[in-house]
Amino acid sequence: MNDSFIDIRSSVASLCEEFNLEYWRELDEQRAYPSEFVAAMTKSGFLGALIPEEYGGSGLGISAAAAILEEVHISGGNAAACHAQMYIMGTVLKHGSNEQKKKYLPEIASGNIRLQAFGVTEPSSGTDTASLTTTAKLEGNNYIVNGQKVWTSRAEHSDLMLLLARTTPREEVERRHQGLSVFLVDMKTSVGQGLSIRPIKTMINHATTEVFFDNLVVPAENLIGEEGKGFRYILDGMNAERILISAECIGDARWFVKKATEYANDRSVFGRPIGQNQGIQFPIARAYAQTESASLMTEQAAKLLDNDEACGAEANMAKLLAAEASWEAANMCMQTFGGYGFAQEYDVERKFRETRLYQIAPVSTNLILSYIAEHVLGLPRSLHQRIMPTLLAVGHYSQLHKKVH
Repeated sequence: MNDSFIDIRSSVASLCEEFNLEYWRELDEQRAYPSEFVAAMTKSGFLGALIPEEYGGSGLGISAAAAILEEVHISGGNAAACHAQMYIMGTVLKHGSNEQKKKYLPEIASGNIRLQAFGVTEPSSGTDTASLTTTAKLEGNNYIVNGQKVWTSRAEHSDLMLLLARTTPREEVERRHQGLSVFLVDMKTSVGQGLSIRPIKTMINHATTEVFFDNLVVPAENLIGEEGKGFRYILDGMNAERILISAECIGDARWFVKKATEYANDRSVFGRPIGQNQGIQFPIARAYAQTESASLMTEQAAKLLDNDEACGAEANMAKLLAAEASWEAANMCMQTFGGYGFAQEYDVERKFRETRLYQIAPVSTNLILSYIAEHVLGLPRSLHQRIMPTLLAVGHYSQLHKKVH
């Protein structure tokens, strides 16, 4: 573990002590949003870590932000309720106008405004982001938005949404990813005025939703950057997203390894600790080694990004290795606990469910392998991979993608 941010880690750990495993367990049972935790993270300045000091943030780099989120997961918590704010605001910071930065970034840093919703994925397009069909047509000083998004997490708990929509028909552009634009949507004033939100029940407490747009009016001044260049703007933030998610996975893996190690030492069967058996201790040791390896790759990717160096391959490999490390650690921990791993009171089953998500989204392991094969190794483009890197990797939700609002 990198000790460069030991003070930050210590502060986050202290905050997380106020939100213990029982807190997260109860929220999971109720499928409730951790409002108190998010408020505490905001008040402490952790969610504004990447916002420059001139806009009220801490002005830290991605390495520090990764340390913050990793520590949340090491404690047994789940930063998915608030992590998007760290990387979504990067689009506003990098491509927004001076007026937009001055208007929104200080409010986001203070917590007066939450930018947690990211409207990209659609039922019909899935990972093929360039095929999205949500449209935004300019009429006077406003854009009129129509369409649907799915797997838009935290939409019910966000003041703003970063929305990707098509402003130029596909048949009128040279390349498929052209003609897409990014907007800031005021969620609070839009609900019931052309925007509706429908929660999706999932295997984890993730506060995810479907979002429908029916002639929603979005002021033209809410366009981020230039019209038609939104796809590239979104991609700019994907390396940061992958690194931050990698840090969370590493935090999960460390939690599983620690939990399994303690149980293997304390639990006795046949008159000896179960950890004395190689069948128990070897999987724990392997999970530890995998976790440390993934951590090193994540640190390398973060260092490159902080230095404004190319890090696409490193960020993707970090996400791949970290997600696999956390999932292997989860399986190992469940096996170590045996039947008790299924009992809610040990929290293993909750964390087991939560960490499984990162094999799929954001960006699945298969898409990362496709990226490495084509863009790093120079192998022919995979038959099914038409645009890389893709934004989000989600599978079909059989009922959702058939719904028509």
